Amino acid sequence: MTITLKNVSFSYTESLDDAVIKNLNFEIKSGECVVLVGESGCGKTTISKLINGLIPLYQSGTMAGDVLLGDKNTADMTLAEISRHVDSVFQNPRSQFFNIDTDSEIAFGCENLGMDPEEIRERMNRVVKDFHIEHLAGRNIFHLSGGEKQKIACASVSAIDPEIFVLDEPSANLDLKTVADLAEIIKFWKSRGKTVIIVEHRIHYLRDIADRICYVKDGQIQDEWTPAELEAKGPEYAASLGLRCMNLEQLKNKAPELAEGPKRSKEPAKQSLKESLLFNNLHFAYNRKFLVLDIPELSLPRNQITAIIGHNGAGKSTLAQVLCGLRGTWRQKRKARKYGAYLIMQDVNHQLFTESVLDEILLGMNSQDENAALEILERLNLKDYASCHPMALSGGQKQRVAIGSGVSSGREIVVFDEPTSGLDYKQMLAVSATLQKLAASGKTLLVITHDPEFILNCCQSVIRMEHGKIAEQYLLQGNQEKLIDAMLNA
Repeated sequence: MTITLKNVSFSYTESLDDAVIKNLNFEIKSGECVVLVGESGCGKTTISKLINGLIPLYQSGTMAGDVLLGDKNTADMTLAEISRHVDSVFQNPRSQFFNIDTDSEIAFGCENLGMDPEEIRERMNRVVKDFHIEHLAGRNIFHLSGGEKQKIACASVSAIDPEIFVLDEPSANLDLKTVADLAEIIKFWKSRGKTVIIVEHRIHYLRDIADRICYVKDGQIQDEWTPAELEAKGPEYAASLGLRCMNLEQLKNKAPELAEGPKRSKEPAKQSLKESLLFNNLHFAYNRKFLVLDIPELSLPRNQITAIIGHNGAGKSTLAQVLCGLRGTWRQKRKARKYGAYLIMQDVNHQLFTESVLDEILLGMNSQDENAALEILERLNLKDYASCHPMALSGGQKQRVAIGSGVSSGREIVVFDEPTSGLDYKQMLAVSATLQKLAASGKTLLVITHDPEFILNCCQSVIRMEHGKIAEQYLLQGNQEKLIDAMLNA
């Protein structure tokens, strides 16, 4: 089924003067895998919503032009009719779950289309076998990892067997091993002759799958390449357009762009007490039986940025929660000074509480010093927004407000959980610069991340975790190849 956009414009307001998509003419042939790339806000997701019918049937706004599925105009179809041809997988699979157990979730779409129960069972059995997810059958969805949830989301839409799949940043929250599993699912769909449209920032896993990579800018398709053509142009060209690297292997020779800092010994474990923060007995167990974190000793380079890597479920987030006092306890080796850790969540909306940006900074301060709070805001380029409501800010500004709260708390360690999830290259560089400034101000930073480009742009050392333990710890300088190999094979 061919997808055709004819002279399409769309605005989220009542006037096309503010159009996000501007007189777009675009065709996707049946069986193609097309990737939409570009900086955040360029219109990629809006194009995907035009294809899956969420615009104009669900999302309000003003539209001109025609979107055709084959010879049918989506404006003349209901969402139920469109869903028989097009189905979607979102960045956060939890946003599209309707059930508690995996079997019911896989069957849910088929049931809503009124299929015969025997046919539903046949489709469920087939998709479980095709995706090799027998071990996920009959499981509680809330007990699954992020990657497992993504597989269930893909299985549930695949059971409907639509002709077109639309994926919106499906790899944003996944480790690289799980991203490879996602790639296999997309390959399977393509082998069945399905049309796949993917909105993505992380495009390396699609280099052997995509037919076209379309660069969206200002609501238009400004350029397009095959994966081989974009890869041949190199990571510097991609970065100039705000795009991520096409081939992670090309990063192995990239020198880390490190902030200036005090000289360190070659091994973090051999640093002096003045240069590192030492902790011991970092342990946590569920129900006092299953030990999910087992770290007898941890040495963190002070005033530096340390990346924590490892596959989903390796214990990274548990370590962060233990350090921040959210789980378990830890005992310090050095008693002369109190340490503490402040967690910046992946979704900072969960930790903004007050009516103004200034109040947010004051909230965590031991002494309500407004002048000190304003100084923090000035360092983060937020002083002009002091009286604004935090929820009225952009995503990057909200993140900086959360960082400001971490600074005002007086904690020596600031922990970031996936700070670049869903960010384009330029936004990633902005976050890197903010973290480098924070480390230079005297903070020790831990960053949980699956983003090798981000690590190479701001981190000085790496901790790799496996099964709740520290598998290895090393300085990044000179170990770029080791980092990339570890992340690709985690």
